[in-house]
Amino acid sequence: MRPKHIAHFRRLPRNSRKTSSGVLHTPSDSSDVEALNAGINALTSVSSEHRPRGHGQLQDLSIAVKDNICTSSLPTTCSSAMLRQYQSPFDATVVRLLRDAGAHIVGKTNCDEFGMGSLNLNSIHGAVVNPFQAQTTSSVPKKQTEHRSAGGSSGGSAASVAAGICDAALGTDTGGSVRLPASYCGVVGLKPSYGIISRWGVVSFADSLDCVGILSKSVSTVKRVFDTVAVYDPGDPTAATPELREKTRPLEASFLPVTASTHQPRSLEGLRIGVPLEYFPSELDPSLVNVLRAVLRRLAEAGATLTSVTVPATQYTLSAYYVIASAEASSNLARFDSVRYAGLRTATPPEAITSKSSDVFAYSRSAGLGKEVQKRILLGTYALTADAFDNYFLQAQRIRLHVRRDFDRVFRHPCVLLAEPHPPRDGVDVLLHPSAIRTAPLLDRGKHGSRGGDKAVPGLSEYLQDIMTVPASLAGLPALSVPVGKGADGWPVGVSVVGQWGCDDLVMCVGKAIEELC
Repeated sequence: MRPKHIAHFRRLPRNSRKTSSGVLHTPSDSSDVEALNAGINALTSVSSEHRPRGHGQLQDLSIAVKDNICTSSLPTTCSSAMLRQYQSPFDATVVRLLRDAGAHIVGKTNCDEFGMGSLNLNSIHGAVVNPFQAQTTSSVPKKQTEHRSAGGSSGGSAASVAAGICDAALGTDTGGSVRLPASYCGVVGLKPSYGIISRWGVVSFADSLDCVGILSKSVSTVKRVFDTVAVYDPGDPTAATPELREKTRPLEASFLPVTASTHQPRSLEGLRIGVPLEYFPSELDPSLVNVLRAVLRRLAEAGATLTSVTVPATQYTLSAYYVIASAEASSNLARFDSVRYAGLRTATPPEAITSKSSDVFAYSRSAGLGKEVQKRILLGTYALTADAFDNYFLQAQRIRLHVRRDFDRVFRHPCVLLAEPHPPRDGVDVLLHPSAIRTAPLLDRGKHGSRGGDKAVPGLSEYLQDIMTVPASLAGLPALSVPVGKGADGWPVGVSVVGQWGCDDLVMCVGKAIEELC
């Protein structure tokens, strides 16, 4: 069926309702979805397909898909003018697995253009507005409430879950693009171990960093979706092999009974939790530290052992990440030349040499790609030049190796990716740290309705949002953001659980324990 693009809907949803516990049921048809989306701009297109009648393990779930993951029934624009008209002839592997499991795909979610951004401002569809409202503003008319960022780049996925548009959503995480929006919107967000979930059919930003992530209101729903899509895909050259996946099972086996226990009061005896000292930068909001301390106190009361650890290379991760990600992006985005993928093609000026394809491409790419994307392409291209390759790209890769080694020295589970791992006997099972340096930032009312790529947050403030999430991305580790309370301003705060590569189940079990204790 033909998808419905988001337009000017202002109706109240007919079939969305709340239970006595205040939990919002997801809407039953596309008009209700559009009405819920009207104030937050979380979706770029809505499916007109009816909920499938099947018997799969996800038949009761409605799921939204980020707009850089290919779907045959809905456009895949990557929130870019360059792909405004593109509709994939196939489904990405993760979408196919969801459909086969009976899930209902409700629509595509807004995001930063090609996944580049931390505040969901860089989109041709406009900024995503965080649907959460602090209790202090609950009695204020909607037009007068403060508009805050939903985070990025998967802000639309997080906002659609938080607003009750869907039960779960797929996002992509390159340097924190699932965990940061999850923290801002007060939902659960998982970045799996690199290679565990197939990337086939996902429009690439940075191949060595991109992961398909999952967002929902509960860890249990995230786990259900994860179990469905975390299968080996021979079509994805970066997928972890079945042999590697089997090697990780014994690592978690002795600890899962403790973390997965349903006995109340919950006991976490034997679980060792590390708190990395480097994850408390000067930019970190003090009220978030207080929330983290409360979480640690409850975990200790449940029997977990807490210890401080150090990951020295953390201070260099943000610089290394932007070099590596920009370099890979400059290569990946070269394919968008205005000729393929129904790309935008603009008229060339009279002075252009139309016989030179590079001139035609240049004018169309300048018009079709946003300022942030152009900036990263230029930075990445420079990092790969002969003059800069050694000083920038290779140095960034060396830092990445140091980060991986630092994590391996902290976890007591061996890294199965290494030929001869040597984990410490007194290592920890997981790390715990704040998911973000602050609560959701304010959106500029005069700017958030237009293309944010031209009016992004000034200076380096947007890039600093990733400072807490980038290390796990560089090391390819699983990380889960869980909402645990509110900051001093009344907005959601999340903490991240990070584990050794392949220990995704352990990370989710610890996240589930935090969810219940806090």
